[in-house]
Amino acid sequence: MINKNLTKNFYINLFIIFSIFIIDRISKIYVIRLSENSFNTELFSSKFLNIKLIWNEGIAFGLLSLDQNNLYNLLTLIISIVIFVIFIMIIKNNGLKKYALIVIFGGAIGNIYDRIFFKSVPDFIDFYVGEFHWFIFNVADIFITIGVILMILLELIDIKRKNHE
Repeated sequence: MINKNLTKNFYINLFIIFSIFIIDRISKIYVIRLSENSFNTELFSSKFLNIKLIWNEGIAFGLLSLDQNNLYNLLTLIISIVIFVIFIMIIKNNGLKKYALIVIFGGAIGNIYDRIFFKSVPDFIDFYVGEFHWFIFNVADIFITIGVILMILLELIDIKRKNHE
């Protein structure tokens, strides 16, 4: 019985990770193809949102963009280690924390795939209000952010619960 539930949960978790990865891949491929077909990186523009393809060699939201190949490879290795640590945390956690980590992991796998195979990550969602532009990001970044926010909320709830005991 325990083995059957473990297997069921394993497949559900794998399905979530795979779904996030596929949604991210499809969105990136679609934007890249649109950009190639139109010979333009600016694909859509509105009052609050632009779809504009950029190739990010840094970490999330373009931070730590590096030109040197060795530093890029070191950063990719560090990100891979962090992803492995998240995987270990997924195994050791349960409940909502596990699913928050799974969402982070799914997004991270999408971005590390691009770093390894394309040497940069395609970012294309440019959200802004007036002259304030947020960092350009992609669908994987959205899932990573949702997972991190959920983890922070769960930790805050846990701290509050422990303080009331």
